[in-house]
Amino acid sequence: MTNDKEEKIFEDYLEIKGLKHSRQRKGVLDVFLSIDKHLTVDELYRIAKKKNPSLGYATVYRTIKLLCECGLCRELKFEDGTSRYEHLYGHCHHDHLICTKCGRFVEVVDPEIERLQERMAKLHGFYPERHRMELYGVCKRCKK
Repeated sequence: MTNDKEEKIFEDYLEIKGLKHSRQRKGVLDVFLSIDKHLTVDELYRIAKKKNPSLGYATVYRTIKLLCECGLCRELKFEDGTSRYEHLYGHCHHDHLICTKCGRFVEVVDPEIERLQERMAKLHGFYPERHRMELYGVCKRCKK
């Protein structure tokens, strides 16, 4: 089930680009928004294909790129080289803890880290536009 605001953003973007809002694209959007984790295109394709067996891989790939372009999601490339996609619209800034054994991701928010980053930038006369913090290590499940 999509959020009406997200669906409207996507529809408006498709209209601006002169593209059709197809049933397949809507299906990919619905599946993507219903899963709150970092998905690869392959994972999204497998899940969406269960709901619509006639869905093609290229449609999923192109749709996820459109979702990135319109601001509903973003592509993340971590150390393993795999592109993953996460929800962007309506989600606050966060950083990631990534397990190097199982690949598990944990989203973390820490205002103190954000303040330290701002202080460091100010100290050096730097004007940040964006940032991303990723910590790689072993999660407690894999550590056992």
